[in-house]
Amino acid sequence: MQQEIDVDIRPVYPISWRASALNGLLRGTTKPISALLLRHDVGMTLLSRLLALGERIPIPAPSHVSIVKEDAGRCSSEWVRAGDDLDESKVLLYFHGGAYFFCSPATHRPITWRLSAAARRPVLAVDYRQGPVHSLSESLADALDAYLGLLDRGYAPSDILLAGDSAGGHLTLATLLSLRDRGLPLPSAAICLSPWADLSDVRRSVNRWLDPMLPASRVDWLARRWTSGLDCRDPLVSPVFGDYTGLPPLMVVTGSTEVLRDEGRRVALRARDAGVKVTYEEWNRMPHVFAILADVVPEARLVFGHIQRFLDAVAASEPDPGSVPAGDRGPAPAGQGSDSAAA
Repeated sequence: MQQEIDVDIRPVYPISWRASALNGLLRGTTKPISALLLRHDVGMTLLSRLLALGERIPIPAPSHVSIVKEDAGRCSSEWVRAGDDLDESKVLLYFHGGAYFFCSPATHRPITWRLSAAARRPVLAVDYRQGPVHSLSESLADALDAYLGLLDRGYAPSDILLAGDSAGGHLTLATLLSLRDRGLPLPSAAICLSPWADLSDVRRSVNRWLDPMLPASRVDWLARRWTSGLDCRDPLVSPVFGDYTGLPPLMVVTGSTEVLRDEGRRVALRARDAGVKVTYEEWNRMPHVFAILADVVPEARLVFGHIQRFLDAVAASEPDPGSVPAGDRGPAPAGQGSDSAAA
């Protein structure tokens, strides 16, 4: 089953009119607004408050989806279940995106309930602390606490998945690296949707003009803002510089025209070089974290089928629990795959 995990996939399809229209809408609204406001903390706070107003509007979910709030520790979270036939002995821990200063589990329900269905297990979405009040280290501390809390509840590491998008993808990678460095048991796999993985001082040039949503200069500004006083090439700050030896299988999903595309590519290549099985998917002309648009964009719905196939392949490749000691996870064999899939 290794070949089904360690593979590059670039789905070939005619882009839908909904995706084309949405790209145009994002280019005319989100991108210029971000370019205008993300220049100082006042503008960032204003943008955060404007977006917080939208969080008060309930995001509809199918009738079979249940959402239960939970307050534990320093931050709250919510359990998302897509149906009653899930395996309650397993869980997916999700970290939402939002550039480390906005969004919440509520804004990302279009992703989390579909992940629950794809993974056939409940999803625990964490409302971790964010800037500008809190630091990257505090966000990471909340992520680690959430994972360790699941272990304390009796979940086996092999029954836990990690996932996140954008800044949440950054947090997913940093959590994996931190767990490994501390000698703690690792989850069975991780999924990163458009991860923001490079917060170093390198100026972004790839897709600078093609990205319909993110202004590259403002991403650069945010990276400088969050890494002030830090070593921006520390792997927990910029996971593209990490050593991925010993980490579990990884799935990275990007859009071909987004400004963060190459960060996802670099993570995939670096992980493979360290012997990690990686599924890297690059979707034609899809915007940043397009999976969150699944209610309106058909391509965004299709990606969850790809995620399910990845998770099925991971499960099929896992050794018999009776033949390998629990918690034993050495480096996986290196591999380099290439593929294309019709969506």
